[in-house]
Amino acid sequence: MKLKLIPVAALLAAALASPAALAQGTVGVSGKEILLGHINPYSGPASAYGTIGRVISAYFKKVNEEGGVNGRLLNMISYDDSYSPPKTVEMARKLVEQDKVLLVFQPLGTPPNSAIHKYMNAKKVPQLFVATGATKWNDPKKFPWTMGWQPNYQTEAKIYAQHILKNKPNAKIAVLYQNDDYGKDYLKGFQDGLGAKAKTMIVKVASYEVTDPTVDSQMAQLQASGADTFFNITTPKFAAQAIRKAWDSGWKPAHYLNNVSAAIGSVLKPAGLDKSVGLLTTAYIKDPDDAEGKNDKAILDWVAFMKKYYPEGNLHDASNVYGYTVAQTMVQVIKQAGNDLSRANIMKQAASLKNFHPATLLPGVNINTSATDFAPIESVQLARFDGKAWARFGQVMGK
Repeated sequence: MKLKLIPVAALLAAALASPAALAQGTVGVSGKEILLGHINPYSGPASAYGTIGRVISAYFKKVNEEGGVNGRLLNMISYDDSYSPPKTVEMARKLVEQDKVLLVFQPLGTPPNSAIHKYMNAKKVPQLFVATGATKWNDPKKFPWTMGWQPNYQTEAKIYAQHILKNKPNAKIAVLYQNDDYGKDYLKGFQDGLGAKAKTMIVKVASYEVTDPTVDSQMAQLQASGADTFFNITTPKFAAQAIRKAWDSGWKPAHYLNNVSAAIGSVLKPAGLDKSVGLLTTAYIKDPDDAEGKNDKAILDWVAFMKKYYPEGNLHDASNVYGYTVAQTMVQVIKQAGNDLSRANIMKQAASLKNFHPATLLPGVNINTSATDFAPIESVQLARFDGKAWARFGQVMGK
């Protein structure tokens, strides 16, 4: 066997190399740039969420104009998967194997993220702050390279169940849910929250496929059940249809709408603001249409940001506040990583957030993670739509 001798001078040079120089050996990182991957449904049935990818790109542009993060610019490659899991797999492989990004940030949707879950962990590439609240993203033992961000669906659903049990203990409940991991996660949390009463209180459950043109037939079935309470587990397109159909058919149940479809601009306005009055949801991010927002510095700063960096964006769409806030969380992780931009350290820093509070989160809602807790946000507050904005009430609830 032939040994290769390394000159002492080379060893000394390596030992004295600057952290910035060493970081250049990290995949997706150079002395001047950090390459991030992103997957979003810019087309297809969940295209209303496409604005999230656009506002994140705009926020990174702002960060870059201000000097970047620790002297490096953020370059995000964003691909459209149309909310189609096979296409998500294709885009994830392209980002990891061809584009060689440092990480994949904010891929959207439970089915799409489920499709790349094992792949990302096998490749040991961070699948970070995924845009879905499924409980499976908080599993650091089995999937140490995947982390959620928003409150998980089961926790949110349990809060609706608690509210119903307290205020309407004899409710007859109808449920509409998307027939995939996202919808089933919400449904499980809701059933668990109702406990033993779930079997008697839930009088009708209907599901739909993301490829269905409408949910009109499902809504007719739910109305016919005689239910006086409705839990609406849908993505934006179908949420707007369900809200409008309930109103137009004369069905006026107590209507609980999952947070992922609570955006006024992309859901309630298409459904009809007058038809949305009285809807109940949860909130953890400030609403740009909240009356308090007119004097809230965080919202005023966000509006100024939108006008400068994303002028075509909707100032009434809470998804644009969401994207702005999660982008700040990503920047914080990169800041904490310093010059050690290895994938392992990125995950370590993502799991070391302590009371991080972007100003656009509601008061009392903070981001906390640890090596055993990959669920950054675990608190929400109930809110009711008054025809113009979501009016929050009660205490911040959750962990």
